[in-house]
Amino acid sequence: RLCLQSLWDFVTAKEPFIKSPFFPVLFSFTAYMAFCLPYIALDFLSTRLPNLRKYKIQPQNYPTLGMMVPCIIQSAYHHAVLIFPVTFLHWYWRPMNLPVIAPELPEVLLGVVVCLLLFDFEYFLWHLLHHKVPWLYRTFHKVHHKHVSTFALTTQYSSVWELLSLGFFAAINPVLLGCHPLTEMIFFLVNIWLSVEDHSGYDLPWSTHRLVPFGLYGGAPHHDLHHLKFKSNYAPYFTHWDKLFGTFTES
Repeated sequence: RLCLQSLWDFVTAKEPFIKSPFFPVLFSFTAYMAFCLPYIALDFLSTRLPNLRKYKIQPQNYPTLGMMVPCIIQSAYHHAVLIFPVTFLHWYWRPMNLPVIAPELPEVLLGVVVCLLLFDFEYFLWHLLHHKVPWLYRTFHKVHHKHVSTFALTTQYSSVWELLSLGFFAAINPVLLGCHPLTEMIFFLVNIWLSVEDHSGYDLPWSTHRLVPFGLYGGAPHHDLHHLKFKSNYAPYFTHWDKLFGTFTES
């Protein structure tokens, strides 16, 4: 507990801001853009540096500034016009309570892993349904498949329904599990990072799927293949649901 208490004390020192309705939307958008920035830099650098180009999953396709700017504008618009009203209502109906004591490290690690596994399962079912039902795909999910070769900023390039649905899954799981607010924040950060990495279009030596053994985690190559082929690899992170349902394709 001691190793996290100083971190939690730092967080709770900003309690008035954290308990305000502005914190969730600023936290989400700032984290998202911060995680996208390294890959944006990589997209521009790797077109000039062959040593970086070898890590691009689809080296024949690179995003242009004209492709990136609409993604940034749409994400900012969605956060301001859609996500903020939702977080405001949440702030009004369910004020956040910040305990004094930080959680223990094993509790945080377990909470984050279970939240990720739950989100992975929920997303898999949602994703599979929206691909198998033509009306759902055409009406809600097709916009996310505009780019066959993904780049970091396509992570949140989606319809309003998709953004709110997946945001709901991410938000409800820590509540259902009774997670400490610090665990909840760390889960949100990890979830945003993994989503961005999934859409980055790069298979780097330190990518998450290389750190998780036995092929349990698909990562960017797994999800990039979904955008390329459309009919496989529906789970966002792990591979077990696609293997179980026969929708797994190896990159």
